Amino acid sequence: MNTNFKDSGIAWIGQIPKHWEVKKIKYCLKENFSGCWGDDLENEQISHNSRLCIRVADFDFDKQKIKQTADTFRNYTKSQILSTKLQDGDLIIEKSGGGDKMPVGRSVVFEQNLFGAKEVLFANFCQCFRPLNINNKFFAHTMKAFYQNNNMRFFFNQTTGIQNLSIFNILNAFLPYPPLNEQKKIAEFLDKKCEIIDKRLENLEQKIKSLKEYKKSLISECVTKGINSKNMEFKDSRIPWIGQIPKHWEISKIKYYFNFSSGLNITKENLIESGIPVISYGQIHSKENTGTFIKDSFFRFISQDYLKNKKSLVNKGNFIFADTSEDLDGAGNSVFVDLDLIMFAGYHTIILKNKCNFEFSKFLSYLFQTDLWRSQIRLAVSGVKVFSITKKILANCEILVPPLNEQKKIAEFLDKKCEKIDRLNENYTKQIATLKEYKKSLIYECVTGKKEI
Repeated sequence: MNTNFKDSGIAWIGQIPKHWEVKKIKYCLKENFSGCWGDDLENEQISHNSRLCIRVADFDFDKQKIKQTADTFRNYTKSQILSTKLQDGDLIIEKSGGGDKMPVGRSVVFEQNLFGAKEVLFANFCQCFRPLNINNKFFAHTMKAFYQNNNMRFFFNQTTGIQNLSIFNILNAFLPYPPLNEQKKIAEFLDKKCEIIDKRLENLEQKIKSLKEYKKSLISECVTKGINSKNMEFKDSRIPWIGQIPKHWEISKIKYYFNFSSGLNITKENLIESGIPVISYGQIHSKENTGTFIKDSFFRFISQDYLKNKKSLVNKGNFIFADTSEDLDGAGNSVFVDLDLIMFAGYHTIILKNKCNFEFSKFLSYLFQTDLWRSQIRLAVSGVKVFSITKKILANCEILVPPLNEQKKIAEFLDKKCEKIDRLNENYTKQIATLKEYKKSLIYECVTGKKEI
């Protein structure tokens, strides 16, 4: 390390330039105070007492800004408005909430120009840090580095599922503190660099979104109209979700092609580190699940004792549907078994056991992904907070039945196309991860003086 550096004495900061200091957060603040939730609007109408209230849900942590979509209004007294309204450059820090993957303590900068002349307040789950004798943007970048280096774990307690940040303790935590002119220089450099990185990230995220929409549209087109639809004659299916279909295709119901059974009634205690794979309700609804094929990462295991339960065994060509969903969008979530492997379906699942051929199941694996097909399940399910998907609902769902040779061609065509799309998306996802890691490293190196500006 260069001789112009010294040990800061703070583990997460490490070495800093010799002429820099470290300061407790409380000595960088003019004041700090808690937010206020206020009262409900009367008859849901905004009045002269109403003010925009910023919640953690309005945080854009990546950009450290407040989303302009923030739209929660609450009623406040004059004294509440005077004591808790935000000023330009304030840092709003989340002090209650969080979770294992996203600990409490994220922060954003309040920029008055985004909200015009409006008085803006913030919720009681947050704390306002109002900077003094520190560049507010340098302060924001430093607090982000503080958070991203996993420091918040030392400053919250968790007696229930909610993490509560100790404001007293965090005020006594140390931050790097360069001279004010250097703070300004670092903040301006990081603002420009981060803006460039954020634009690249947005571009990559848009590419992923567009590819996902294209994939969705492609699958729907192929499984309802075929591959060479321009050269086909069509007929009216007389079914709203299907519309026009190729003249030589048939329409049938799931019950004529599959037998039905239920998954094992097991609990988390029955799951072990190795053994026989089992696919459970939670994995079917997992964000990792594209609705298509089972991945190795899905596997949880049960012991050999369950082998005697033949009804819950699934084979290649079978489907496993979740029998409940917490929202309508998830109604019809399933996975397709395309592996030659002894496997069980777990609790809260329905197994569709193929009575015909694998090629037809492969075609249906794509049909079952479409919103068009799933719309009939969404119309049939019952429930309020939890929607129930029964064997009867699935049995009477209508399916399209092209000739066997077309089933095979459509599935093979979609396999190739979707593989290319997924590869592209995987590549974009890796680029996003690399850029985010670079941004994190850049902020840390700049605010601790390890990178020369």
